Amino acid sequence: MTEENPIIIEDREELIYMLSEAASLEHMIMCQYLFAAFTLKRDVSEGVTEEQLEAIKRWERQVSLVATQEMLHLTLVNNMLTAIGSIPFLGHPNFPQRASYYPAHVQLALLPFGRDALQHFLFLERPEGMDLQDAPEFDALALGSLPVARPSLELDTDQIVPQEQEFATVGHLYRGIEQGFRHLVAKYGEKQIFVGPQRAQATQKHFAWPELIPVTDLASACQAIEVIVEQGEGARGDWQDGHYGKFLQIAQEYRQMKEQNPDFEPARPAVGAYANPPGGVSEVTLISHPLTAGVSELFNASYQVLLQVLLRYFIHGTESDDELTILSNVAVDAMFLLIKPLGELLTRLPLGPEYPDKLAGPCFEVYHSGNILPHRYGAWTILHERLLELAAYSDKLAGQDGAPKELTTISANARQPRRYAGWAAGCDVTEYALRWM
Repeated sequence: MTEENPIIIEDREELIYMLSEAASLEHMIMCQYLFAAFTLKRDVSEGVTEEQLEAIKRWERQVSLVATQEMLHLTLVNNMLTAIGSIPFLGHPNFPQRASYYPAHVQLALLPFGRDALQHFLFLERPEGMDLQDAPEFDALALGSLPVARPSLELDTDQIVPQEQEFATVGHLYRGIEQGFRHLVAKYGEKQIFVGPQRAQATQKHFAWPELIPVTDLASACQAIEVIVEQGEGARGDWQDGHYGKFLQIAQEYRQMKEQNPDFEPARPAVGAYANPPGGVSEVTLISHPLTAGVSELFNASYQVLLQVLLRYFIHGTESDDELTILSNVAVDAMFLLIKPLGELLTRLPLGPEYPDKLAGPCFEVYHSGNILPHRYGAWTILHERLLELAAYSDKLAGQDGAPKELTTISANARQPRRYAGWAAGCDVTEYALRWM
């Protein structure tokens, strides 16, 4: 059993800081799971048997389910941020992050499904107090190429600015946040802490998660945290149904199948790669194949629009209920009609002649230009414009010589948001919302 230092939260700024750290971490963990799911093989033509393919399909469903629950966790964290008067947080540092942005033992990278990925997932989702090693790849890179890792700090409770704090596990982080909520409510009173508009909470009305609850007081904040922790590491002392238990079951089955057939490879050798090197990240792999680079850029542009749409939803501005329905519908469409098929396609495309044995993969790049569009008229105009640009770019890619047939379907998917003509400022949004429904 490992000993965990307490997380100290003495004011609202520190609570916002730690909740934002939690949001960023949930977001990046979700991306890791999506990446692993995208790399899994889909057909016996990829060198697997029918029996192996059935196992692969089962693993893909489980990993995708966990990724979907991470989306729920990210939504609940943003409900907590909104509840205490903060803006939503959907940003994250770009991959890979090895011992730099988070505590030194929390390293994040995009790995294809396999032994190392599963060990890494178990390490991230391990219950509080459990001793478990990360995948060897991460142990070897624990010090990374960056000269300074995040230090272990002696917390100064008299300091007026938010401070970095170490956490051993995701559960440890959330228990600290829960204690922070309790402390601040005891210190200032519930009404003083929960000052955000109740209308601005994400609810089941727009996203079909039975566990999605509005956060309006201490009890609901603690309930949201309990959902996150129990789905991740499982209830205290009972982790079988949590993410840890799900990954452990997959890892055991994977190991058994590898012992029976050492040549069994359920995933494609994909690498999270960039068409252009992002700032602030070292050790990146660059794509030199022109078509693959274009698909990668389309993925990242679609991902950026998805985040912008979600942030506009979470702000809740002056949108009507019908407009919020449009925002949530566009976000879901972007995920399943663009992000998912583009991610899967990338893992079948070449990186370039420099990497003959590797395939590409999405990198979930976040741009420095930011995601928040705070003004309703400008936001809807810009998003409508951007969706049309995505459709035009996808048409161009699909028309290139040698373009895979999947791009034609993705191009048609990219044109779907045109049905939401209400994106054009000044249109009758209600009419188009009803048309969609």
